[in-house]
Amino acid sequence: MVLALVVCAAVVALGVVGLVAFAVRRRVIQRVGGTFDCSYRLKMPADASTQPDLDENGRPTPASTPQKSGADGKGWVFGIGRYSGDSIEWFRVFSYAPRPRKILPRREIEVLGRRYPEGQEELALLSDSVVLRCLHNGAPLELAMSEDALTGFLAWLEAAPPGQRVNVA
Repeated sequence: MVLALVVCAAVVALGVVGLVAFAVRRRVIQRVGGTFDCSYRLKMPADASTQPDLDENGRPTPASTPQKSGADGKGWVFGIGRYSGDSIEWFRVFSYAPRPRKILPRREIEVLGRRYPEGQEELALLSDSVVLRCLHNGAPLELAMSEDALTGFLAWLEAAPPGQRVNVA
């Protein structure tokens, strides 16, 4: 009986320590400033290029009607983006790693368009997210963030130093 109580107490203590470690890690990441919630699609669907682009009013443009929806909701990972000079560091939320999982230099990001989540993506992403379709070193990349974070992200891209090529859709 005593052994069972000790084991249960140890399991609860480890769970509390794990939760505290998540909270401390997030606080350390955000301490520097310039952070925003940003989901990252690790596994791009085969038909990611068929997603509709949105016009300035948020409606799909007529020229970009998809053949088949790639919005299956798979591959999205919650994360935190942090501005760090001329790059964005992306950290997974549910990780103990102190280093960023991805580093996205400004000069290597090319924005292709934006769209709203559809289908299963609405469940996989935070509410009111906008999916930003980009190229990173020629490879497709999708980031999902709030409208406010998107405005800041696009402003950061456009604020590149003179001489850098920046493509913001």
